[in-house]
Amino acid sequence: MARACDVCGKKRMVGNNVSHANNKTKRIFAVNLQTVRAQINGAGQRIRVCTRCIRSGAVMKKAS
Repeated sequence: MARACDVCGKKRMVGNNVSHANNKTKRIFAVNLQTVRAQINGAGQRIRVCTRCIRSGAVMKKAS
């Protein structure tokens, strides 16, 4: 399973760690994914969603 948002498809980003001496090494910026019970086609389903989609209302949460 890929570490990507099931709604918007956001994935990890790649960048650099930069030291005080300006040395650069590769690093990743992981997506803040949360497992949420969402309502999809009238049924409850567990999906992995980024926090931005939860906050913006792109996901209809299922009542427990």
